[in-house]
Amino acid sequence: MIKEELIQRSPVRIFEKSIHGGLRPGEMGIIASPSGIGKTAVLVQIALDKLLQGKKVIHVSFTQHIDYILAWYEDIFDEFIKRKNLDHAQDVKNDLVKDRILLNFSQDGVTGSQILRSLRAIIVDGGVNAGTIIIDGFDFSRISREQMEEVKAQIKELGISIWYSCTLKGKEPYYDKNGIPLLVKDFLDLIDVIIVLEPRADHIELAASKDRDTVNLEHLALKLDPKTLLILEE
Repeated sequence: MIKEELIQRSPVRIFEKSIHGGLRPGEMGIIASPSGIGKTAVLVQIALDKLLQGKKVIHVSFTQHIDYILAWYEDIFDEFIKRKNLDHAQDVKNDLVKDRILLNFSQDGVTGSQILRSLRAIIVDGGVNAGTIIIDGFDFSRISREQMEEVKAQIKELGISIWYSCTLKGKEPYYDKNGIPLLVKDFLDLIDVIIVLEPRADHIELAASKDRDTVNLEHLALKLDPKTLLILEE
């Protein structure tokens, strides 16, 4: 299979179609679930899909060292090509690396808007034309609405999109009746898309609880394989 065919047949195409074309410039999306369900795997697959299209991606982690992030990319890519029989897989993998920047930050004493200013310096001053930012392990309990408003303003100005992971902690319930994480209720209007991961007996379901102006838990025709954590069609 050649790379172009792989892009067209990727489950990420169905994922994007389910949320009306994926994130647009200036939009924010969240992948939400309790810890250990598969949020990082989904984010890495979104990033790999962009990289396969020749687009640049910046991946920021707040909980994992760079070596662990690299391992996620290696493992997901290797599992992916096993299923798809990609021609010249090693050459494709080498080609992806040049368009990917991996960063590791701590939230201690640093606000979300300060992190965005650092990313802005990479994109604008560094000339890295990255259209997609992946932010994994960010603690939403430590950010204010005012800071989220600043983040939203900056990504609109830069014309980029951001996918966050959102880990739900503490006592249940984690969600309201529409599947919206209670952790982000104070700035729900600033978030464009929310995807919830729901563990089942033999797979992990993907559901959209927010898609722009629509707030209603709707299951997508996609699931995660619990062994490989690859996105698969139902």
